[in-house]
Amino acid sequence: MILVTGASGTLGRPLVRRLAGDGADVHALSRGARAPEKGVTWHQGDLRTGGGVDAAVAGAETIVHCASDPRHPKSDLPATRGLVEAARRQGAPHLVYISIVGVDRIPYGYYKTKHAVERLIEESGLPYTILRTTQFHTLPAMVLDVLAKVPGVMPLPTGLRCQPIDAGEVAERLAELALAAGPARRVEDMGGPEVLTLEEMARSYLRATGRRRARLPVPLAGSAARGFRAGHHLARDHAVGKRTWQQFLDEERAPR
Repeated sequence: MILVTGASGTLGRPLVRRLAGDGADVHALSRGARAPEKGVTWHQGDLRTGGGVDAAVAGAETIVHCASDPRHPKSDLPATRGLVEAARRQGAPHLVYISIVGVDRIPYGYYKTKHAVERLIEESGLPYTILRTTQFHTLPAMVLDVLAKVPGVMPLPTGLRCQPIDAGEVAERLAELALAAGPARRVEDMGGPEVLTLEEMARSYLRATGRRRARLPVPLAGSAARGFRAGHHLARDHAVGKRTWQQFLDEERAPR
């Protein structure tokens, strides 16, 4: 039995489908009620309050922890602590955690929380596997969606690069780790197939969405911005992803 937290999210959805397709006994945890789904047992629960978590964890041999809330990052640590405690009460299931490249090097609030969660898992006494990846395509797309709402102009932070990766490809790798014979601790990072400047991404985004905007360079200050400009969030030596930014735009952002 494999339990997936955050199972209705950007990563959780393709992961649940992949595991079910591989014939695993898939259990999925979500805050909201879900319709029945072939091959998947859905559990309603909230990691922040602990409600329903023990019932979802019961019998799990592996837990893939995808649940996270970038809008309220401080909740991730107590939520994971509650999940670890529930897992301990059920024995010692293998805990697989998805993290982000650079969380230990960039002093950005959400990254610092993700790194703290990594340390919590490492010190939990549970068998664990941690995979760090670069950002999914959906994050820069969401940022550019917001920036493009300014009439006539698109403000763009300067000096930033990104190595976006497909969430479905990450789901495939997580499924492999979840179905493996045992825990692997920290595995090799996973990055997208290309490193692009934000300016390059914005140009292709505007072409794909059929918009015209003058691009306005905006310098960013602070230690987190310096870390991003230095490329600590990139995984150039592990560019194993296949789906490019342009392919994502053609399929997800082109006008209907």
